[in-house]
Amino acid sequence: MEFVKYEDYYMTVPIKSWCRDVEDGAMEQAVNLSKHPSIFHHVALMPDCHEGYGMPIGGVIACKDVVIPFAVGVDISCGMRAVKTTLRVESFYNPPTLKKILKIIKKVVPVGYTHQKTPFIKHNFVLPEIIYTVTKREEKKIPSQLGTLGGGNHFVEIQKGDDGHIWFMIHCGSRNFGKKICDYYNGEAKKLNRRWHSMVDEKWNLSFLPIHTYEAKAYIEEMKVAMAFAFENRRVISERVKEAFTDVIDCNFYEDLDINHNYAAVEQHFGRYVWVHRKGATSAKKGQKGIIPGSMGTSSYIVEGLGNEDSFKSCSHGAGRVMGRYEASRKLKVSECDDSMKGIIFGGWGKNRKGKTDLGEAPGAYKNIEEVMKLQKDLVIPLVELKPLGVVKSMEG
Repeated sequence: MEFVKYEDYYMTVPIKSWCRDVEDGAMEQAVNLSKHPSIFHHVALMPDCHEGYGMPIGGVIACKDVVIPFAVGVDISCGMRAVKTTLRVESFYNPPTLKKILKIIKKVVPVGYTHQKTPFIKHNFVLPEIIYTVTKREEKKIPSQLGTLGGGNHFVEIQKGDDGHIWFMIHCGSRNFGKKICDYYNGEAKKLNRRWHSMVDEKWNLSFLPIHTYEAKAYIEEMKVAMAFAFENRRVISERVKEAFTDVIDCNFYEDLDINHNYAAVEQHFGRYVWVHRKGATSAKKGQKGIIPGSMGTSSYIVEGLGNEDSFKSCSHGAGRVMGRYEASRKLKVSECDDSMKGIIFGGWGKNRKGKTDLGEAPGAYKNIEEVMKLQKDLVIPLVELKPLGVVKSMEG
């Protein structure tokens, strides 16, 4: 970790970065955050940091009595779920068995923009007694999104662990429901900030909601609904994946490990209760287990948090991008991307919205996960290294 100075820009609080060579766009966003009137103590940048919308992905801030919708992000409570199986690596792995399991997963877990044709009846997601604007609008649509993966960087991956076991991992969140919550309350925050003649430049996309306002209460409650939905979404997908395994091979499963990013919560740091916003970052309290995925062609890690206060007890949520989806499709070569996926079963490269081969999820679009892990050795301890064997992912951007 190091303190960052950004040319001659004025910063109200310091920026502490675990990211080497922060890109200009992300650094400008971090500087904007440092000047935000609600910011507390410092801005923390994780080693997977890259430019987002309003706040860098891989950023952590603590706020005094406000919440900032775009400091949480559009995919509220996107997160990871990892399950260890009783299968041993040396006795399990053979391509025909793996392909059978992946084929079933593709049938039972909709990807991309696809929803469930018949909503699940058996699930644990229950709406609270009092619901607010966005949840009211989306109430009838929510059941059909349970158990769906979505697109982009969301995936189901079967992996081999250096602990000798086969694992599977899921990455997904609150789907379009979370995005609509973020967009709606960011709009409400903009209206209020204009009315108050806020010093926060609207171009920063960091409009805020003071905790005492009705709008903040409504946002927080709807964020909690999205968090519960995202957790249940991963759990339902996990059950479908377990069924895919047991349809093909005899095995059992250890307890699921689930951890989220893209949320805000009240925590105590540096002697004060504050609203910690983790956007593309996960909690890493001392002794807390977490999951840090790489790209679809590289290792992922089960980790244990060290509770580093300077990162607000956080760590990276993944490898982080070095280029955007369209940039990757322009700059990367299909042959090189194919080479990076040798030995891993996946569905091939799809087409993006421009009709070009979509290489936005190729390993070359992401940072080196090994370097990312080295940069946060004071934040987490790696427990298990997981290498991909097969991947289910929507390859259409």
